[in-house]
Amino acid sequence: MQPEENLISKKLLLEKYSISYGALYRWKRKGLIPEEWFIKRSTVTGQETFFPKDLIFKRVELILSNKEDILLDELAKKISGDEENNAKIVIDTVFGEKTFRIKDIKSIKRVLENGESTDLSEILKF
Repeated sequence: MQPEENLISKKLLLEKYSISYGALYRWKRKGLIPEEWFIKRSTVTGQETFFPKDLIFKRVELILSNKEDILLDELAKKISGDEENNAKIVIDTVFGEKTFRIKDIKSIKRVLENGESTDLSEILKF
């Protein structure tokens, strides 16, 4: 998990860039904003969505500065780059399935009850 100061709430993000909820989720559907950037957290008012500040700020600014000159689908292709660069790992659990781009994974660890941990990143060659 990232420290709270590195996250921004969806509400504040929409206000900061004067974008609509609909635009944000359209960008998500088109692949302009990765699913894994949508971080759900419990708050006193229920569940809210947060984003990694540095990543989302750069991406929103890129989208906004290009949306008049290029179609969103073309921008999504440009952002995504080649397939190898966007390879993903899918983790399927009893709680559901979660997908991550391999290039975004810092490490994967196996942690036992006694606290002993094994870094699986080397075994999986990340």
